[in-house]
Amino acid sequence: MGLTVVKHLARTGMGNAVTVALLFATALPWAALAQPDGVEPAARQLLKASTDFLARQQQFSLDTEISVEVVSTSGQKIQYDHTAKVSVERPNRWRAERTGGLVDQVFYYDGKSLTLHNPHGKYYATIAAPSTLEEMLDFAREKLDVVAPAGDFLYQNAYDVLMQEVTSGSVVGKSVVVGVRCDHVAFRAPHVDWQLWIEEGPHPLVRKLVITSLDMLNAPQFTVVVKKWNLKPRFSAATFRFKPSKQTQKLEFVLKDSRE
Repeated sequence: MGLTVVKHLARTGMGNAVTVALLFATALPWAALAQPDGVEPAARQLLKASTDFLARQQQFSLDTEISVEVVSTSGQKIQYDHTAKVSVERPNRWRAERTGGLVDQVFYYDGKSLTLHNPHGKYYATIAAPSTLEEMLDFAREKLDVVAPAGDFLYQNAYDVLMQEVTSGSVVGKSVVVGVRCDHVAFRAPHVDWQLWIEEGPHPLVRKLVITSLDMLNAPQFTVVVKKWNLKPRFSAATFRFKPSKQTQKLEFVLKDSRE
């Protein structure tokens, strides 16, 4: 920051803010400013403990707040927010509800079929799906171009999935997310940077995720904050099975291959 700019900010009443920002920057841990190549063992251990813990949970649900940045043609970042609730019952039950200004949809998977329902638009589409959660997630991404919210963390081998192509990783330090004390870790891959905030203690659950797209203009970010985890939810068969009303129109999924 040039001296002229600093003087201007001081005249406009922003000098104190600049001083605080500079003091905060000097107080940041060195690891946050210069990360070495390679993955620190401590970062690996934190991620592995978190993914292994979630893989052992047979039932769980989570409520999240999600922010997506979109870069306009002028280069300005525009942020869109929505909420998502995910319910999982291993080995083959999944439901994801997403609500916001640009999205209103519910996904249902019951081990046999995958259904997308748009309550506001009053339409739905159903397609036969593989018989396990992991196979369904692969099918949805590869055939339908549908990516589940934070879907990589739902795999039994989530650690291996997440660490593919990772070139460096480190422990940034301690932090607090929605009142929960966490370990903050950061990883790099050829096209993305990603950060996790993992809850301390016996339940090492992810409390926040930030993904930065390095190969897109102005590096937009995708942020997920988990407001609530429930490791003992009560589900019924209806939780994962869609029953259309007479007013709901049925459409067909368009397979990705047919669009190319």
